Amino acid sequence: MIVFPAIDLKGGEVVRLAEGDMDRATVYGDNPAAQAMIFAQAGAEYLHVVDLDGAFAGESRNREAVEAILAEFPGYVQLGGGIRDAKAVEGWFNLGVARIVIGSAALKDPQFVRDMAREWENGIVVAVDARDGVVATEGWAEVSDVPVADMARRFEDAGVASLLFTDIGRDGLLKGCNIDATVELARQTDMPVIASGGVKGLDDIHVLSLHAHEGIEGVITGRALYEGRLDLAAAIAMGNRG
Repeated sequence: MIVFPAIDLKGGEVVRLAEGDMDRATVYGDNPAAQAMIFAQAGAEYLHVVDLDGAFAGESRNREAVEAILAEFPGYVQLGGGIRDAKAVEGWFNLGVARIVIGSAALKDPQFVRDMAREWENGIVVAVDARDGVVATEGWAEVSDVPVADMARRFEDAGVASLLFTDIGRDGLLKGCNIDATVELARQTDMPVIASGGVKGLDDIHVLSLHAHEGIEGVITGRALYEGRLDLAAAIAMGNRG
């Protein structure tokens, strides 16, 4: 199971939001590339990067910071946030991004996701962000009436690499990952699922790793790392056992 340390970008800084609220951002640093290298030195081979401003704007807003991360981080970078057209997808892949995360566009324009998944084999991840069991979009500012499982099933035959499932109600709050809902989603679809939202410590990594055989591909963690509640090297070692 892959452990993805997260770098969320707001105004060029490394931040974490509480429940996706841009007004509840905690700043953890002003050098995203340096933070990426700290993660690399702890053994991270994968990195999850989100352009938070871009998610709300619908287009890249932290391009300089992302490019700096790509130039420094020696592993695989997974990028999301405001990537909603083919030109943007192609541009990021050409710059060295390994996988693109598509959220809002996946709900509103599923054919776009299908087209990109065909063109970029194993390169597209669909973000399924849930608030009370239904999909939220536009940087989590809008809530749809589409159940999470229904959203996921739309892409089962599309060539999508993975689903990224986030329980917004837990994100950035260190309440513990919603393991039950994440595993249930993995059981309901034939696509690998990446867990996100609320990881508070090594116990979450351990329990998720026990479900790797059911389709849990990885887990994203942010605040727990930044606040010293989770040791990244230990988390990666535990994930490797799952």
